[in-house]
Amino acid sequence: MSGLTAGQLPYWRLSGFYFAYFALLGGVAPFLSLYFESLGFAPARIGELVAIPMLMRCIAPNLWGWLGDATGQRLLIVRVGALLTAVFFAGIFLRQDYWWLAAIMALHSFFWHAVLPQFEAITLAHLGAQSARYSQLRLWGSVGFILTVVLLGLLLQRLGMGVYPLAMFGIMLLIVLCSALVPQPPRQTASAAVPGDGFMRRLRQPGVPAFFVAVALMQLSHGPYYTFLSIHLEALGYSRGLIGMLWALGVLAEIVLFVFMHRLLAWVTLRQLLVVSFGLAALRWLLLGQLADNLAVLLFAQVLHAATFGAFHVASIHLVQQRFGERYQGQGQALYATLAGVGGALGALCSGYAWAGLGPTLTFAAAALAAFGGMLLLLMRLRDQSTKGAG
Repeated sequence: MSGLTAGQLPYWRLSGFYFAYFALLGGVAPFLSLYFESLGFAPARIGELVAIPMLMRCIAPNLWGWLGDATGQRLLIVRVGALLTAVFFAGIFLRQDYWWLAAIMALHSFFWHAVLPQFEAITLAHLGAQSARYSQLRLWGSVGFILTVVLLGLLLQRLGMGVYPLAMFGIMLLIVLCSALVPQPPRQTASAAVPGDGFMRRLRQPGVPAFFVAVALMQLSHGPYYTFLSIHLEALGYSRGLIGMLWALGVLAEIVLFVFMHRLLAWVTLRQLLVVSFGLAALRWLLLGQLADNLAVLLFAQVLHAATFGAFHVASIHLVQQRFGERYQGQGQALYATLAGVGGALGALCSGYAWAGLGPTLTFAAAALAAFGGMLLLLMRLRDQSTKGAG
């Protein structure tokens, strides 16, 4: 990690924010559906409630991305967003009926999804010429995720799902604290406006629309995974503690990838990284749908998370940075988050409606088909601007 601990880079404060932010995701992804199930909701209602934050991800990032680019106040947006996330989530302690929970999911996630795209732009501004080392900061988010998954899984196994909202609220307060510790990024000299240039022109570059459609397809394919994996594994006889460990294994594989990603980007193109990620996603969903009762196969499928999330996300962040530049970085990262939200919301909704009728095998097979479609789209439409990834 030479260079990352230099005095001009607030390595631990940036890493600490990623740690806290993804610790919250570590509580949401494996356990939110189990919490709703513990309240007695049917699969369709669970799918709807899980989809609501993803729908907010379709709306919030573009609004906050435009505001961040227009004002330059990205850090203020992050801090306010973190605070209001906790404030609105606190309503969950008052009631737990369907419509109240739907409102809580919508309100708190509107601000939660304002945070990450702006923080990604802040991180890249701090990194400057060291942007290929982004993954060495981002890996601490994976550490936060993995610790939450393991510890919260054990806590819920011992104390029950009733403590879940309190644990989530505590992590949200940690995000507020970490956002207050992050310093303003160095001011960069804005490049002169080029006549005819603009966000829409950048968006219309060859292959860029196809990339964003593929992003939506990747997150669509993750719908059954994020919404029903824990329920699926529990039905197969796995304990909640072991389920937490299995989620953690996927993120551990992701951390290992992040450690070496800056070297990988020196000789693998972004297109190659994305295509392989989609292909392995299709394989992973087929394995989870058909062979999850085999622990060895399940372990292998979880290790593939290094590709289906880790490699995909890092390649996507770098591609957006490459194609949109500093001037339109906030809107580009926000659009990436938005299309991911569109796909994630559709994935949660579709899997919620399909789970009871089609069953796990066919639901995961449909997810594999979505990932395979994204891979074909990238193969046909996306071209690399350079021979290397981001190095």
